[in-house]
Amino acid sequence: SSGINAEYGATRRTRDLQAILYPPVREVPAPAGGNVVSLGHPQGGVFSIVRYLVKLLYSSWEWLAPPVVEQPRSIEKVERAEETPAVTVTTDEKKESEQICKPQKPIKFDQEKIKWHPPSKSILKPMVRAIEEFTMIRDGDRVLVCLSGGKDSLSMLHALRQYQFIARRKGIKFDLGAVTVDPMTPTYNPAPLIPYMASLGIEYLYEKQGILSKAEETADQIRSICSYCSRMKRGRIYAAARRQRYNVVAMGQHLDDLSESFLMSVFHNGLLRTMKAHYTVAEQDLRVIRPLIYVRERDLRSFAESRGLPVIAENCPACFEEPKERHRVKQLLAHQELLFPRLSGSLLRAMKPLYSKDRVGLESRPVTTPCTQNGVTAAAESDDDMFPQGC
Repeated sequence: SSGINAEYGATRRTRDLQAILYPPVREVPAPAGGNVVSLGHPQGGVFSIVRYLVKLLYSSWEWLAPPVVEQPRSIEKVERAEETPAVTVTTDEKKESEQICKPQKPIKFDQEKIKWHPPSKSILKPMVRAIEEFTMIRDGDRVLVCLSGGKDSLSMLHALRQYQFIARRKGIKFDLGAVTVDPMTPTYNPAPLIPYMASLGIEYLYEKQGILSKAEETADQIRSICSYCSRMKRGRIYAAARRQRYNVVAMGQHLDDLSESFLMSVFHNGLLRTMKAHYTVAEQDLRVIRPLIYVRERDLRSFAESRGLPVIAENCPACFEEPKERHRVKQLLAHQELLFPRLSGSLLRAMKPLYSKDRVGLESRPVTTPCTQNGVTAAAESDDDMFPQGC
């Protein structure tokens, strides 16, 4: 309809111009005795100039014409649109469309089915760096993880499980197991680890030994209950590893533990000493590794809390009732790190010649005589006997 209206307007304008430019010839009555005079199209003079200008304007009439306004649809077309039958949707198609359009609920994973948790990059990357730098794990090794039930050892277990897949791509295959020593105290019960480790599907050694009861019997001969407990636990772990043919013992000390042991040795003994990253015991049949020496404690705590690991809080009545020296040094380092944010990196570089030693007996003091209790020999080569983890 808009095209018809535009065409009709152009025809009407053309007729009007023709009437102006070419008026009809009219006859004027002549005077008496004269001839009839016809007035029509002037052929020259001013009239020809005017006619030329009008033609010129007419040729550009499209530029002078007003814009064409779109007309609404005709009533007939609207009625036809309303008469269009609606599309019928079956019940099955309606259900499918509702399922597609309905916002999907977030997928909830069953935490009971998800047993292994991949660690974060802040844990896995520095751990892999330490393992490769000190060649901690080799092809064919059998690695026994010392599991106390704390956040550090549980996080290390999951991290080493993830490292198995990384090492496999490099042609390194190793077995993984875990061991726990129960000192049989009423305030510390690691027994809940037994069903948890069974759900993980790896070999788990649960060793029981009344360490504190033996310590109370020989209290007059023991200078430090923490040092005694640490040596006895280590001796029991070594015995279990040899019995089950494990050649590597993995311990969960991290960078904060190494820094605290270093300062405690300097303050109280005047020795530059800390825990080693990788070394071989005196009998030359076991290697001890610490894959977490580059990992911060806060990252391990965050991982254990976010994954809901079954952390068992240690509460030894002989060591945990009063503030310990290790706790005081931890507070000191935390305060200094607020003033010097790069403190951990500086201590790590300063301690590297100390934790890089690969053999025992290289310290600046002689190795103590082994302690034997019930046929189990405690490790004399322990590099943290003076200030073990519990002190």
